[in-house]
Amino acid sequence: MDDLETWKRLAREHRGVTQELAAFIAAIKPGDIPGKTREILGHALVDALGCGLYGLTTPWGRIMAEFARAQQGPAEAALWGGGARVSAINAVLAGGTAVHSFDFDDHSRAKIHPGALVVPVVLALAERQNAGGDLMLAGMAAGYEAMNRVSQACNPSRTRMRGWHLTGTAGTFAAAAAACVMLGLDASTTASALGLAGTQSAGTWAFTADGGMSKRMHPGRSAQAGLMAALLAQRGFVGPRYILEAEDGGLLFGMSDTPRPAMLVEGLGRRWYSDETCFKPHACCGSNHACVDAVLDLMRDNRLEPADVERVVAGVASVVNTQTGFEYRADSVLNAQMSLRYNIAVAMFDGQAYLEQFTPQRIVEPRVVALCRRVEIEIDPEIDRAYPEIYGGRVTLVTRQGQTLTRKVDYSRGMPENPMSRGEIDGKFMSLASAAVGAEAAAGVLEAARGLFRAESASRLADLLARARLHDTAGAPVTA
Repeated sequence: MDDLETWKRLAREHRGVTQELAAFIAAIKPGDIPGKTREILGHALVDALGCGLYGLTTPWGRIMAEFARAQQGPAEAALWGGGARVSAINAVLAGGTAVHSFDFDDHSRAKIHPGALVVPVVLALAERQNAGGDLMLAGMAAGYEAMNRVSQACNPSRTRMRGWHLTGTAGTFAAAAAACVMLGLDASTTASALGLAGTQSAGTWAFTADGGMSKRMHPGRSAQAGLMAALLAQRGFVGPRYILEAEDGGLLFGMSDTPRPAMLVEGLGRRWYSDETCFKPHACCGSNHACVDAVLDLMRDNRLEPADVERVVAGVASVVNTQTGFEYRADSVLNAQMSLRYNIAVAMFDGQAYLEQFTPQRIVEPRVVALCRRVEIEIDPEIDRAYPEIYGGRVTLVTRQGQTLTRKVDYSRGMPENPMSRGEIDGKFMSLASAAVGAEAAAGVLEAARGLFRAESASRLADLLARARLHDTAGAPVTA
């Protein structure tokens, strides 16, 4: 049986899963959300805001904020760091781009970055609708759940190997789901919104070919598309309510050669994908974190300097090899953040892979670039079999004295099995936000964010975000 016939059979067997997911989204109530999920979503809110404020200091974050200000529209939602309010549609375009602007935002094993989509949409609509914290919590939960389930149903590894960037393609569903909850849409209207969101899904991995800025834009554009889908559905514009599983044109089969439609609805209300959110301690691709942790451990535990190392071998999954194993080209911050070779090399020199390691000056430093060329990458069969359920990595160092040292990491720092603490997440927020808007403004945003789910409205947080005066990464004031 060929692939098309297999898909048609799967589509018939799972007809209605889009509407089943929509019904679940429409029925989410704050009281349904477990305490652990609420805690993780609180961390996700803080993490996204820190990443977003810092992202506005980058050239691409600034360009999109300036574009959103120029489009303006009705004054519905804060333009973060912009001292102004614009339409919700334009606010989420700028916010989503900002959160993902330094590749430091949360991610999951579904190979997605949900916070970059969900947080801007929820905050923008909370302002527009004058919604309270309990509804914002429900909106975040809906967005995280929808995005993870759509990506898992696509089969993320196979979808990635086709060149799709799942944060863009599954992101429209996250934005639509969050918006539907914030707007109070019923199940049928939510299904229409998911259909309208899915038909706008887009985003490919071509940015690594030349370091283009498109990856930074994918969450912003997907947030905008998903929000528009919900607003149109609210007005009666009917979307395709079998968008994911339709025999002809179903998104799952278009994105993947081995889709898993059952994962859209398995364990709804029992398994909350928000609980599996991964937070980043390193400012680089999440698939590289296990190798970064491994090499940091090896260098520290053996008191090594880069000059002591003759050879470096990184063992990864085949998807990671395709995604980040390319020969390092010191042509853009984005490619440095994606490059496994650079991530390992700079961590060996600096003992970290944080903000300072991804500046235009650092990524071209000759000693680091030379070490990148000595990093070998191979596919490790054990790690390959487990990926992406386990984002593992193995690093072997051969020293000039002839020692062979190996470290394998299955669960890097920030994964659910090896989580960052609330204090660590707040510390990361303060380092990012303080660099962007100063310590006093950052502390105010953090306090408001930590109390948001108990607040009567988002107005205080939104005002703080709008009034925050942005600085570039050198500390000079800028305009957004």
